[in-house]
Amino acid sequence: MLSGRRLDLLDPSPLDIEIEDIAHGLARVARWNGQTRGEHAFSVAQHSVLVEAFVRDLWPMTSAADRLGALLHDAPEYVIGDMISPFKTALGVDYRQFEARLDTAIRLRFSLTPRMTDEMKARVKQADQAAAFYEATRLAGFDIDEALTFFGAPPPGAAPDMTPLSPTRAQALFLARFEALMAEVDAVAAKS
Repeated sequence: MLSGRRLDLLDPSPLDIEIEDIAHGLARVARWNGQTRGEHAFSVAQHSVLVEAFVRDLWPMTSAADRLGALLHDAPEYVIGDMISPFKTALGVDYRQFEARLDTAIRLRFSLTPRMTDEMKARVKQADQAAAFYEATRLAGFDIDEALTFFGAPPPGAAPDMTPLSPTRAQALFLARFEALMAEVDAVAAKS
């Protein structure tokens, strides 16, 4: 990793995970395998910020820790890349276990529970589908009916800005959101 950390991919340690490495990697991983409109690819970092925004907007009482978990929902992709779910399934259970171990290490690194609750998983999945709808229709060439078939209807309200950012700007956006959420998490912990 650029931080100098060496992450054991088979047995990842929370001590070897740095948010700067995550932000750097996610800002350079393209959603839709880069098959999107715009000067830049729409990155997983930008997607992650969008998913966290949907969680915040749809469930305003969601804790800062759970919103941080939403921001980090695709964090393992900073080292393993972005693969579509059917391909992950085709690779088999070992891949899913590998991804889960890395996800657990990331969550522990930032003082989250090892796994999301089922309720939070469902919320993140819904927010992820909303983000995918807009990515599909605004960037990846899907028509509305096709996107509705794959992702369902997005929540009511204005469509988010879907302008793909440069990797540097996407990385800065992700880090800024991470820092704001960590400050909220730390403030709650200080009150306890």
